[in-house]
Amino acid sequence: MNTSVIRPVILCGGSGTRLWPLSRTHYPKQFLRLVDDFSLLQNTVRRLDGIAGLGGAIAVANENHRFLVAEQFFEIGQKADILLEPAARNTAPAVAAAAVHAIGSGTQQDPPLLLVLPSDHVIANVAAFQEAVRAAIPHADAGALVTFGVVPDRAETGYGYIRRGEAVAGGYALDRFVEKPDGETAQRYLDSGDYFWNSGMFLFRADTYLDALERYAPQIRECVTAAVASDRCDLDFVRLDHAAFVASPSKSIDYAVMEKTDRGVVIPLDVGWNDIGAWDAMAALGQADDNGNTQRGDVLSIDTRNSILLSEGQLLATVGVSELIVVATPDAVLVADKSKAQEVKAVVEELKRSARSETELRHIVHRPWGSYEGLAHAPRYQVKRILVKAGASLSLQKHHHRAEHWVVVKGTALIVRGDETLLLSENQSTYIPLGVVHRLENPGKIDLEMIEVQSGSYLGEDDIVRLQDSYGR
Repeated sequence: MNTSVIRPVILCGGSGTRLWPLSRTHYPKQFLRLVDDFSLLQNTVRRLDGIAGLGGAIAVANENHRFLVAEQFFEIGQKADILLEPAARNTAPAVAAAAVHAIGSGTQQDPPLLLVLPSDHVIANVAAFQEAVRAAIPHADAGALVTFGVVPDRAETGYGYIRRGEAVAGGYALDRFVEKPDGETAQRYLDSGDYFWNSGMFLFRADTYLDALERYAPQIRECVTAAVASDRCDLDFVRLDHAAFVASPSKSIDYAVMEKTDRGVVIPLDVGWNDIGAWDAMAALGQADDNGNTQRGDVLSIDTRNSILLSEGQLLATVGVSELIVVATPDAVLVADKSKAQEVKAVVEELKRSARSETELRHIVHRPWGSYEGLAHAPRYQVKRILVKAGASLSLQKHHHRAEHWVVVKGTALIVRGDETLLLSENQSTYIPLGVVHRLENPGKIDLEMIEVQSGSYLGEDDIVRLQDSYGR
């Protein structure tokens, strides 16, 4: 009977640029609700329920996404140790940080097993996924580095592959990793039955992984160990030391360890796996209607076939088209041929070269205190809908270039305005002159909803001078 504690390591990085305009730099695909009422990150955590010996999760996240990660765990009643990477250094250093943290923070006598999971995958058959994890546990307990190989159902050129070796209990010895193949090679891999797609999921003991790094990538282990040794707590987060972590080489687990080890095991994974790497992958989620269309939001399709149609607001109507991707958000519309889904990344790159804001933020911008939504924008004014969670407050701040008018739509607002303190309820309003120190707080039990009208010569988000802030910004 296995007695090892299994600590899930949820890798929360990734940009998902091929899923623009829904996925943005500050709200990438792992936080999106693409399949059901839960985000991809939340479903990654939820599908672990029922695995015996499960310990506390460790989430490794981009510093800019820390409040999103915390909020999404909170929404599903879960907690995690959230490690903040000061810079992106790929998966080998990220998992090394989790391993060092798990050994150092745990109370168990033996080092825990780490179940490493990207946060942006879809798995249809949760029971089969859990069974694969159980099959991997004895191998990981015995010191193997286990990866999960997705059983391919087509000759896919967009994934790396894993070649299996001799059979072992529940799986195979790992023979080798291979790069993304061309079409002819991919078909040969599929026909042979000896190859799996590389899922990027792993199970191994924390000390086994660190020992492998010591052997194959010692600089990563040295730098990351130093980064964890000098980490600091910030609210509910653990900030890794910047200088030490940035000094680490940037490598994937595959390159740093798995391609070199002679202790690798691959467990087959036949679970309806999908990494939703681009919009055309949505068609494989089993949500298409009788016409082959995948539709979400306010969509009307007439004589439309095999298309992906999503709207986040206004009515999206199509007539007499096929094989299209149409995604409409309040600030952008994407229209693409399904066969060109991978090339959406080029749109994002061009927008970034033009310094367009549509690559960075969604129309609803999430903050640790709540969110705001842009309703109207012109050169000298803009209108926002602001939602402040119960008990939350914005920073004590001032602006050099804009004044603000606030109207309470729902709830109660406690407002500091210069030397005054105001308590406003629904349909009441106030004015914040340019340069006046102010703070907005929700003292109530329900969300506070407000309309903010900004006016001035410059309306950028960087015109905020924070004097006090509860969130360390």
